[in-house]
Amino acid sequence: MPRRSIWKGSFVDAFLFRMKKNTESLLSRKIWSRRSSISPEFVDCPVLIYNGKTLVRCKITEGKVGHKFGEFASTRTRPSKTNKGKGRKGKKSSLSAIWHEKEIRFR
Repeated sequence: MPRRSIWKGSFVDAFLFRMKKNTESLLSRKIWSRRSSISPEFVDCPVLIYNGKTLVRCKITEGKVGHKFGEFASTRTRPSKTNKGKGRKGKKSSLSAIWHEKEIRFR
Protein backbone atom coordinates (compact mmCIF):
# COMPACT_ATOMS: atom_id res chain seq x y z
CA MET A 1 0.00 0.00 0.00
CA PRO A 2 1.49 3.38 -0.92
CA ARG A 3 2.49 5.60 1.94
CA ARG A 4 1.36 9.16 2.43
CA SER A 5 3.74 11.81 1.09
CA ILE A 6 6.25 13.00 3.65
CA TRP A 7 5.69 16.67 2.82
CA LYS A 8 1.98 16.30 3.73
CA GLY A 9 2.68 14.89 7.18
CA SER A 10 0.52 12.45 9.09
CA PHE A 11 -3.26 12.85 8.97
CA VAL A 12 -4.97 13.93 12.17
CA ASP A 13 -8.66 14.79 12.22
CA ALA A 14 -9.47 18.42 13.13
CA PHE A 15 -11.42 17.30 16.20
CA LEU A 16 -8.42 15.35 17.51
CA PHE A 17 -6.11 18.24 16.69
CA ARG A 18 -8.19 20.53 18.92
CA MET A 19 -8.44 17.83 21.58
CA LYS A 20 -4.63 17.53 21.78
CA LYS A 21 -4.44 21.07 23.16
CA ASN A 22 -6.65 20.17 26.13
CA THR A 23 -4.73 17.41 27.91
CA GLU A 24 -7.48 17.14 30.52
CA SER A 25 -10.03 16.14 27.89
CA LEU A 26 -7.80 13.32 26.60
CA LEU A 27 -8.57 11.07 29.55
CA SER A 28 -10.96 8.32 28.41
CA ARG A 29 -11.94 10.20 25.27
CA LYS A 30 -14.23 8.75 22.57
CA ILE A 31 -12.66 8.66 19.10
CA TRP A 32 -14.67 8.02 15.93
CA SER A 33 -11.86 8.95 13.54
CA ARG A 34 -10.24 5.58 12.85
CA ARG A 35 -8.20 7.01 9.96
CA SER A 36 -6.30 9.51 12.12
CA SER A 37 -2.68 8.86 13.03
CA ILE A 38 -1.66 8.52 16.66
CA SER A 39 0.62 11.36 17.71
CA PRO A 40 3.00 11.44 20.71
CA GLU A 41 0.57 13.66 22.66
CA PHE A 42 -1.76 10.68 23.09
CA VAL A 43 0.82 8.47 24.86
CA ASP A 44 -0.34 7.03 28.21
CA CYS A 45 -3.95 8.10 27.59
CA PRO A 46 -6.83 5.63 27.64
CA VAL A 47 -9.12 6.19 24.66
CA LEU A 48 -12.33 4.62 23.39
CA ILE A 49 -12.13 3.83 19.65
CA TYR A 50 -15.32 3.22 17.66
CA ASN A 51 -15.28 -0.02 15.65
CA GLY A 52 -18.59 0.51 13.83
CA LYS A 53 -20.74 -1.02 16.55
CA THR A 54 -19.26 -0.34 19.97
CA LEU A 55 -16.46 1.62 21.56
CA VAL A 56 -13.31 -0.41 22.26
CA ARG A 57 -11.05 0.61 25.14
CA CYS A 58 -7.39 1.05 24.23
CA LYS A 59 -4.42 2.52 26.06
CA ILE A 60 -1.96 4.35 23.82
CA THR A 61 1.69 3.40 24.33
CA GLU A 62 4.87 4.62 22.67
CA GLY A 63 4.89 1.65 20.28
CA LYS A 64 1.54 2.70 18.81
CA VAL A 65 2.68 6.20 17.81
CA GLY A 66 2.57 6.62 14.02
CA HIS A 67 -0.09 3.95 13.51
CA LYS A 68 -3.78 4.62 12.88
CA PHE A 69 -6.43 4.43 15.62
CA GLY A 70 -8.43 1.94 13.57
CA GLU A 71 -5.66 -0.66 13.75
CA PHE A 72 -6.34 -1.22 17.42
CA ALA A 73 -10.13 -1.66 17.26
CA SER A 74 -11.06 -4.75 15.26
CA THR A 75 -14.26 -4.43 13.22
CA ARG A 76 -14.71 -8.15 12.62
CA THR A 77 -16.02 -10.70 15.07
CA ARG A 78 -14.44 -14.10 15.41
CA PRO A 79 -16.66 -17.06 14.58
CA SER A 80 -17.84 -18.76 17.73
CA LYS A 81 -16.99 -22.40 18.18
CA THR A 82 -20.25 -23.18 19.99
CA ASN A 83 -22.24 -23.19 16.76
CA LYS A 84 -19.78 -25.54 15.07
CA GLY A 85 -21.63 -28.72 16.10
CA LYS A 86 -25.04 -27.38 15.17
CA GLY A 87 -27.21 -29.74 13.17
CA ARG A 88 -28.13 -33.38 13.72
CA LYS A 89 -25.56 -33.98 16.41
CA GLY A 90 -27.36 -34.93 19.60
CA LYS A 91 -30.75 -35.24 17.92
CA LYS A 92 -32.36 -38.57 17.15
CA SER A 93 -33.66 -39.08 13.68
CA SER A 94 -37.39 -39.56 13.30
CA LEU A 95 -37.00 -43.25 12.34
CA SER A 96 -34.89 -44.08 15.37
CA ALA A 97 -37.43 -42.33 17.61
CA ILE A 98 -40.26 -44.41 16.12
CA TRP A 99 -38.32 -47.67 16.58
CA HIS A 100 -37.52 -46.71 20.14
CA GLU A 101 -41.23 -46.13 20.91
CA LYS A 102 -42.19 -49.50 19.38
CA GLU A 103 -39.56 -51.30 21.50
CA ILE A 104 -40.98 -49.75 24.64
CA ARG A 105 -44.55 -50.82 23.68
CA PHE A 106 -43.60 -54.44 23.00
CA ARG A 107 -41.64 -54.93 26.23
